[in-house]
Amino acid sequence: MARILITSAIPYINGIKHLGNLIGSQLPADLFARYQRGRGNEVMFLCATDEHGTPAELAAAKAGKPVAEYCAEMHEVQADIAKRFGLSFDHFGRSSSPQNHKLTQHFAGKLAEAGLIREVTEKQVYSNADGRFLPDRYIEGTCPNCGYEKARGDQCENCTKQLDPTDLIDPRSAISGSTDLEVRETKHLYLRQSAMKDQLDAWIDSKTDWPVLTTSIAKKWLHDGDGLQDRGITRDLDWGIPVKKGDEDWPGMEGKVFYVWFDAPIEYMACAKEWADAHGKPDAEWERWWRTDKGADDVRYVQFMGKDNVPFHTLSFPATILGSGEPWKLVDHLKSFNYLNYDGGQFSTSQGRGVFMDQALDILPADYWRWWLLSHAPESSDSEFTWENFQQSVNKDLADVLGNFVSRITKFCRSKFGEEVPAGGAYGEREQALIEELTKRIRAYEAHMEAMEVRKSAQELRAIWVAGNEYLQATAPWSTFKEDPEQAAAQVRLGLNLIRLYAVLSAPFIPETSARMLSAMNTLDTSWPEDVDAALSALPAGHAFTVPDVLFAKITDEQREDWQTRFAGVRS
Repeated sequence: MARILITSAIPYINGIKHLGNLIGSQLPADLFARYQRGRGNEVMFLCATDEHGTPAELAAAKAGKPVAEYCAEMHEVQADIAKRFGLSFDHFGRSSSPQNHKLTQHFAGKLAEAGLIREVTEKQVYSNADGRFLPDRYIEGTCPNCGYEKARGDQCENCTKQLDPTDLIDPRSAISGSTDLEVRETKHLYLRQSAMKDQLDAWIDSKTDWPVLTTSIAKKWLHDGDGLQDRGITRDLDWGIPVKKGDEDWPGMEGKVFYVWFDAPIEYMACAKEWADAHGKPDAEWERWWRTDKGADDVRYVQFMGKDNVPFHTLSFPATILGSGEPWKLVDHLKSFNYLNYDGGQFSTSQGRGVFMDQALDILPADYWRWWLLSHAPESSDSEFTWENFQQSVNKDLADVLGNFVSRITKFCRSKFGEEVPAGGAYGEREQALIEELTKRIRAYEAHMEAMEVRKSAQELRAIWVAGNEYLQATAPWSTFKEDPEQAAAQVRLGLNLIRLYAVLSAPFIPETSARMLSAMNTLDTSWPEDVDAALSALPAGHAFTVPDVLFAKITDEQREDWQTRFAGVRS
């Protein structure tokens, strides 16, 4: 039994995520976790909410709530939606947890001991009205490039130009709106990433099975321009993890917190500690996943994320781990994704454009979305969600192929043999040919899933469903029954066993529907089909079943047009 550690990029706390966020990390990570569990492997699948930084404070202020209260509420909202989408996290933690406070401060202390942190005096904008330094995103003004009046101090959302706060015309505080701003000196800590450039370069070179997208992004940051730069790890904010060296105060850093990018990935480890504490387990139970001196040397660690998160996870986070000098587990495989666009434009959390996770679940059950998103995952390039394509995929793949197969075979059996698996004759040439085809396809499906080739896995699974439909069409048990009821019974017996087989194979993609199929077949047998011949005899003659309700309702043109109109505007 292999041990697989899986982490998904942790979603930011400020609001409900859209479908592009979902397919960029959490959903494919869940697919892989469910598959590995289905194969009998030991899995630890971790995720959390990313709760520190400027956007959390701004969102809380907009909601009129203290930031800690806002984050606690939004964590519950995101955890609930994740559960409703079937995301099977072993633990869904919080980067604001006491465990992450302690571990982040621990890493900072170790990096300081290693000489990898330096103090830098820099100039930042200070708001007299707010009595605080303003991070770049707290400053708004007019973009000098395009004239957009709500450009931020780090970037103009309208023209995407990178900016410094001092570039803005008529800058103002995003908190109070005050224009009483001045530039003051402040002191911050920087992680000396540049000192670890060669070590990181060699480590990335050793990852020969990484996707080209992942490696190319990492190498670009390492070698383009001035190469890997030192990066600030502290901020002048109230909300965050106080700057300390382990348990000791850090002179000159009073009132400052660690920068969110520094503490957020450490939450992957802290999340495992949260899991252990929540279940009353000793530290050895989580450390066996994360520390190579405590048993993690035989763990395979896989990360899933959108391409925008790759630089931090291939450079900054590894710099933190390697720089600590401690035996922490480094990622083995980093699966990155391009962007999912929305109906001719982009999904946008800030602009409320597209379909958000809660809205999606209000329209249709999770499995409809899971299937479309995974079968159209933006792996080799950006992909696009359109309502026409969604309707077509749901109707053809889920309703016409899988749903239709289950409906036809169960209803026919009920009408001719009752609600139990019929005895009948032995499997003949056609059945053996199907078993051979399914064996080849299932082995291909396994290979794609192991390689985390999401779209290819979906294509192979669909082909496995199609094989059953083609067999049913070719053998036509409803016709066979008139001439040879014994042979028809064998064909039906095979068809009913296919339903159980399909439920097992499909569970990583459509878990709720898989559970319904198993329930209809009256079985708890989820054993993986290592031997397809044996798997197609799992339900013996006389085994009772029920005819399930329609697995997937087709999407009508009227529904599609309604949703297209409803989600064309900006979410309030």
